[in-house]
Amino acid sequence: MPVFSAPPPPLRDIIKAFDLRADKSLGQHFLLEPDLLARIAAAAGDLSGVNVVEVGPGPGGLTRALLGTGAAHVTAIEYDPRAVAAITALAQLTDRLTILHTDAMQADIPALVPAPRAIVANLPYNIGTLLLVRWLEQAAAYQSMTLMFQLEVAERICAAPDTSAYGRISVLSQWLCDVTMQMHIPAGAFAPPPKVESALVRLVPKPEQPSRRELKAMERLTAAAFGQRRKMLRGALKSLGGAELLEAAGIDPQRRAETLSVVEFCTLLRTLLEREGA
Repeated sequence: MPVFSAPPPPLRDIIKAFDLRADKSLGQHFLLEPDLLARIAAAAGDLSGVNVVEVGPGPGGLTRALLGTGAAHVTAIEYDPRAVAAITALAQLTDRLTILHTDAMQADIPALVPAPRAIVANLPYNIGTLLLVRWLEQAAAYQSMTLMFQLEVAERICAAPDTSAYGRISVLSQWLCDVTMQMHIPAGAFAPPPKVESALVRLVPKPEQPSRRELKAMERLTAAAFGQRRKMLRGALKSLGGAELLEAAGIDPQRRAETLSVVEFCTLLRTLLEREGA
């Protein structure tokens, strides 16, 4: 069965027709190479029967690739009215594409898109990390999240302890999901080319997810621990119990946050909740 009722126009023609010059204030950088877009869609795994959510579709290159998979439906969330017009023209060629003209930061995706659902997106650079943190709080709602970030952000998400890239987003991501770096994307693959390279990260939520109380406590714990990286943990965590908390968890108070593994942060979390009477 064909993906579209008629062949869609080339992406560059779409960009010209809808005046889709990339808007720096929206963090826009478009991917136009069909083979690369197909590889990105494939990196999301088997999407058969899945309701896929895409954020920031722009002219619709990745949207086309996602519709070429076995996805049950694709919901594209777009803020830029020019891109909404462009992607709406694509939606007229298929009944498997829905357009939501809204701010992705405000969209309650689980309420808008039925399960099973997955997110696949070339995220706007300026809100990529903020979106990830929001979606991690709802991780149980997704089968997977396959997301493109600036390379520096992707490296932080996947970073190992005791490395310069390891930080709060590393701990939260790896606590809640199995995380893998899928591929690097050179700057020249985008139009216009950004100043930095990008990378595709796949996050698969773990079967057992924390309670709301546990999630909020881990957010407080990691925010305090990494808030002042040069401080020893006994100082960084002073507001949460400092040395007493660390000693109760069996962790040397003189260590720094970047040396703790995700497992050790989980130990700290359990100790913190016990001390708070959770």
